[in-house]
Amino acid sequence: MGMVYLARALAVFLLTVSTAYSGGANLAVSKAPKARPQPVIHVDEVNNLATMDLIGMNDDGSAVLRAQVLLDRAHFSVGEIDGIFGTNMLNSLNAYQAAHDLPTDGAMNPDTWEALDVNAEILPILVPYTITKKDVAGPFNRVPRDMMEQAKLARLGYSSPIEALGERFHASTALLQSLNPGKQFGKAGERILVPNIDRTPLPERPAMVVVKKDCSCVEALDAANHLMAHYPATMGSSHDPLPVGQMKLAKPSWNPIFFYDSNLFWDAKVKGEKAVIPSGPKNPVGVVWIGLSKAHLGIHGTPTPSTIGRAHSHGCIRLTNWDATELGNIVQAGMTASLRES
Repeated sequence: MGMVYLARALAVFLLTVSTAYSGGANLAVSKAPKARPQPVIHVDEVNNLATMDLIGMNDDGSAVLRAQVLLDRAHFSVGEIDGIFGTNMLNSLNAYQAAHDLPTDGAMNPDTWEALDVNAEILPILVPYTITKKDVAGPFNRVPRDMMEQAKLARLGYSSPIEALGERFHASTALLQSLNPGKQFGKAGERILVPNIDRTPLPERPAMVVVKKDCSCVEALDAANHLMAHYPATMGSSHDPLPVGQMKLAKPSWNPIFFYDSNLFWDAKVKGEKAVIPSGPKNPVGVVWIGLSKAHLGIHGTPTPSTIGRAHSHGCIRLTNWDATELGNIVQAGMTASLRES
């Protein structure tokens, strides 16, 4: 067992070697990699306390899904929960292990499973959920890519009930479909299986927020510089690099509208265009905007959670809407934000 564990750990290591905002630093400028096929998930394995497989980068399946939900509950987000061990999960796992004085080897090792499995028997990983009339009420509409067309809409909402449910349960729509074959996500009363992502509230407010370029992440630290929460992020590019330095956070702005100015986007096809983009979860800055003490710069949500950590932005720091919501609820105006290379 020891030799197998060491060999696997080495393999993992080698694989790793105002309610309004105006700005131009928010939209993804490169596409996420092509999605992998959705792995086969076995519900009984996901909910089994004995599922403690040694898993690492590029693995997928039931044990990976179990670990992703446990990390998410512990405030060490993996972004979209999908059952695939990718870079976001690797960074989250490394951060969790370092914060809890565990062996940091890029793999779900026995000590990490044991630390994360607290209360797992009381709170199963996958639980049944009954789709409500509110879940399917909508309105649902496809959000166009063109900003001028977005400005014509009353609200930038979800395109379908399953998209809304995915965001609610921090999961990819592909995972929800895999867990629920033949289920009708647009039907009130339908019973489905979803990740149980109930996060226990943090015991206190963080003392500061740290944005790290090397791991594409945002972290919350307490007064003793102990890591409290970790969120994967998308930030900057060669055209709009992350500005390194100490800044202050503004009061979070919820359900913001977005003032689009094409002159602030280096890749805009038409210069001089301006528009007011309505609020909603598919708004370019998502459900919350946390401004920084630099013009047009902030931490905010996103309409495309699958791209977090896998694309570039026009300079701002983007999180999934659920992670941006948690961060917005625990920070306060005047708090220090340290933007770093590592």
